[in-house]
Amino acid sequence: MTETLTLLGIESSCDDTAAAVVRFEDGRGVVLASVVAGQTELHAPFGGVVPELAARAHAEKLDHCVEEALARAGLGLADLDAVAVTAGPGLIGGVLSGVMCAKGIAAGAGLPLLGINHLAGHALTPRLTDGLVFPYLMLLVSGGHCQFLIVRGPEDFSRIGGTIDDSPGEAFDKTAKLLALPQPGGPAVEAEAAKGDARRFAFPRPLLDRAGCDMSFSGLKTALLRARDGVMVMGHLHAQDRADLCAGFQAAVADVLAEKSRRALAVYLAENPTSPAFAVAGGVSANMTIRAALETVSAAAGAGFVAPPLALCTDNAAMIAWAGIERFREGGRDDLTISARPRWPLDAAAPAMLGSGKKGAKA
Repeated sequence: MTETLTLLGIESSCDDTAAAVVRFEDGRGVVLASVVAGQTELHAPFGGVVPELAARAHAEKLDHCVEEALARAGLGLADLDAVAVTAGPGLIGGVLSGVMCAKGIAAGAGLPLLGINHLAGHALTPRLTDGLVFPYLMLLVSGGHCQFLIVRGPEDFSRIGGTIDDSPGEAFDKTAKLLALPQPGGPAVEAEAAKGDARRFAFPRPLLDRAGCDMSFSGLKTALLRARDGVMVMGHLHAQDRADLCAGFQAAVADVLAEKSRRALAVYLAENPTSPAFAVAGGVSANMTIRAALETVSAAAGAGFVAPPLALCTDNAAMIAWAGIERFREGGRDDLTISARPRWPLDAAAPAMLGSGKKGAKA
């Protein structure tokens, strides 16, 4: 008999409260329902996510999102096989809200519980959307993370490179703030860049003169700040100057990601995978200029290119439910003692890139 599993997923690691129901049937995953309650308007006045406000919003919305997801799927708690929840990494207040909600549901309904690494959810999404076979190369590029991973199994990830400072998503957000554009910064900068000349400003391409797959974006942000100050007139930035700055910045990020992806593909392909594939996920992958550059590099290397739909690239609970299914099928289980983790590297054997503290490695 073909195995059938139905899991509820819960995600609350940053500023999106999400719940989803995903079913594994006939050898593939199907998203029965996915609900995401964003907090963009809540944080807009502050120019970025306020952790305490985010945590309170999660606590208020989680049960409603779960109820709505189950209703859309036409299921009740008795129809579920397990509950999967993001247990880290992320803003601790938000992660804790989700974990406590999941514990309550699991305890009340007598369901198994699985604590999922948020990054694993992103990394395994291409298996949900496109059925990729292991191993494949993954570029996780989002607001808080940027790393190359060789994905060999549901809990087997090898990091071969990543950012040593800001993630591209952080750099986009900071750029938007410097140019008085709305948050989230990625879409705002991309929209402006479409009206600009990417060749006007000579922005650096950090770390391209060094071997390996590591990246840096903090200096690029600083270069943009200096270029902005150089063209401002009495504290005013003309519209075309803003567009050109955005276009130049976006082109620099795309060039860095493309070259580092080329190098990461070389490392991955040296392992002679049977079905070579390069996947990208995370909010920044929604940028069409960046996505086109990555697709070109992948084609040149002879690897298939996969970019999940935008709704499954940004934070969502369907990816958490799917990662739970992957673990569940291999016998993975947690219990009510799982705790929320602000830091949780996918590849624990790799050296910390962003430093460590009492709570462990950041990435």
